[in-house]
Amino acid sequence: MKKIIEASYLTADSAAHYRTILRYFYHQHERMRDFIAPEELLEYICSIPRFADYQEEQLHQQLAQLVKWNNLIARQDMTNAKTIEEYKKKRFRYQCTPYTVEIERMLVQLEKLGDTFQGSLERSQFDRLSQALNTLQKELENDLNKSAEDYMRIWEDIFRFFQTIRTSTADYIAYINSEQTDQRMQTEAFLVYKNQFTTYLRDFIVSLQKTSLQIQHLLTELPPERLQKYFQKLIEHRGAIPRLEDVSTSISDWLIEYEEYWFSLRQWFLGSTSQQSELVILQWQTNEMIRRMTRYVQRIGERQQHFRSRKKDYLQLSKWFTECLDNDEAHKLSAVVFGSLTIQHLQLAEATTENLHVDTWDEAPTELTIKPRTVRYREKTKPGSFNSNESRKKEQREQYLKEREQEIRLIEKYINKGKITLSSLSTVEPFIRKVLLGWIGKSMANKHRVVKTDYGLQVKVILDHERQIVLKAEDGNILMPDATFVFEENR
Repeated sequence: MKKIIEASYLTADSAAHYRTILRYFYHQHERMRDFIAPEELLEYICSIPRFADYQEEQLHQQLAQLVKWNNLIARQDMTNAKTIEEYKKKRFRYQCTPYTVEIERMLVQLEKLGDTFQGSLERSQFDRLSQALNTLQKELENDLNKSAEDYMRIWEDIFRFFQTIRTSTADYIAYINSEQTDQRMQTEAFLVYKNQFTTYLRDFIVSLQKTSLQIQHLLTELPPERLQKYFQKLIEHRGAIPRLEDVSTSISDWLIEYEEYWFSLRQWFLGSTSQQSELVILQWQTNEMIRRMTRYVQRIGERQQHFRSRKKDYLQLSKWFTECLDNDEAHKLSAVVFGSLTIQHLQLAEATTENLHVDTWDEAPTELTIKPRTVRYREKTKPGSFNSNESRKKEQREQYLKEREQEIRLIEKYINKGKITLSSLSTVEPFIRKVLLGWIGKSMANKHRVVKTDYGLQVKVILDHERQIVLKAEDGNILMPDATFVFEENR
């Protein structure tokens, strides 16, 4: 969680200078030139029109700052010193650090991406991954009799193809689902690319369905327990690379790393008990993209059809009617062209189905009651009787008053000499606890701590914050300050 000071040059005030300097170091590193002299760097920067007035002193200051940010490593150059003064000046040559190389490499990739997702649905990557898994399975059956370097190459092939599948498909789906692409699909210009898109997606799905079953079968037969010996071969190759650090402490970490990589590969294709695989989600998303494109094309076609002139269609219809031999033939033609004339409306309930390919006749009809279109029409109503609820109201009122009397008697049971002190109470009913806590809450809104209850009583609440008690009730206990409720006469 430490700060990445190596990235400070990207947001510094002189970011243009720092980025130009480090981009030059990155390009020289890619050409296998590690150490760069300040004179060479100054000549390059001054060749840029924007930095024509760049000074040597400014360059040395910024190089020193980049050394502090761990972007550059300074090494004293003593080869060309001709005088003692030159030797005392400590002329340096500079080399970019690994952090800087990776940051610049990432920036170059970001500049190529632009503002939109790229990616693609590559069918060949699934075939290559299947072939690599087949090779691994054969080597396991042969009891791993090759060198560790060969097995590391197989491992790198498997996860290179897997990484390409993950990133390319995710980026392409994000591109299709982006708002910018969605808006373009709704324009008529999309019709030119419709067949190209649908063919591309359909071919990918067909290839995916053929290859994914093979990959899933191979991964099922290659659980992590079977690959332990293979993982040891990978660790052996990795440990054979000369390092100045102690390799023995990293062997357990390497084993965990390989097991987690293999688990992520299996989960992407096979899923788990709690969630479905990413492969199934990818197939669903691809099918959904085809359906969405089909809907857009259908809407565009409907809009074009709406503005198209029907003059030629009507002329052709009139020609067919004039060629009819008698009225019976004309009626049959009318029934085919216009439908039944006795039924004026055909209506279905909304949201009956979302399937575009279901016929109207497959859905259940909606029955409607047709009313006469006359001003004098009134629906027939039956005279109703008036029910008196006086007796039921009286019963409810008596029951309510009875309950209030019982509550008052229950409260009076705890009143001792016009007071109720919580510390003197034993176990109380839940109703009493709610009433007493309610009185305390209401008294907080009054500066005299006096509250008028629903029973016509006037109570003054006195809280003793220095004394804590436990108010026991039948449904639980509560820790609270001691309180005294003094019942006063109504004023």
